[in-house]
Amino acid sequence: MEGKRIQMGQDKTQELLKEKLRGKGLKVTHQRLQVLSVLEENGGRHMTAEDIYELVSVDNPEIGLATVYRTLQLLLDMQLVDRIDFGDGCVRYEIGHLLNGDTRHNHHHLICKRCNKVVPFDDDLLDDLEEHIEKATGFHVLDHELKFYGLCSKCQKKENEEK
Repeated sequence: MEGKRIQMGQDKTQELLKEKLRGKGLKVTHQRLQVLSVLEENGGRHMTAEDIYELVSVDNPEIGLATVYRTLQLLLDMQLVDRIDFGDGCVRYEIGHLLNGDTRHNHHHLICKRCNKVVPFDDDLLDDLEEHIEKATGFHVLDHELKFYGLCSKCQKKENEEK
């Protein structure tokens, strides 16, 4: 049953991608569909272009890393993937919030400074702040990105044991 649900989600995502590509006058290519599929299959993972390339090249060995980068940029421009920078020198990608049916991006990250673990946090507590900003300045916030840096529970435990 789980596999069937994943396949239905992938079919829906691929149809949305095809629709958006055609709407912009762009070709629907196998490579573009594969990159998006890899991101969707690995939802919750924050993947580098190299991670995506490795998985795509299993089924499509002739694809190049440059093609993956170009495809990611295209998908990013279309708001189908999100780019995340955790400040460690690596840019990562994840399936875009618009593909998940969200009109707003309410997906934040908790980053452990000790082990570099990244935990997604989906609750959005900034709605009131965005509303206040708009009332005070007339600036309408379309999106935001929030990262909290600290220690995960395992690293906190380890740190307490070291004391």
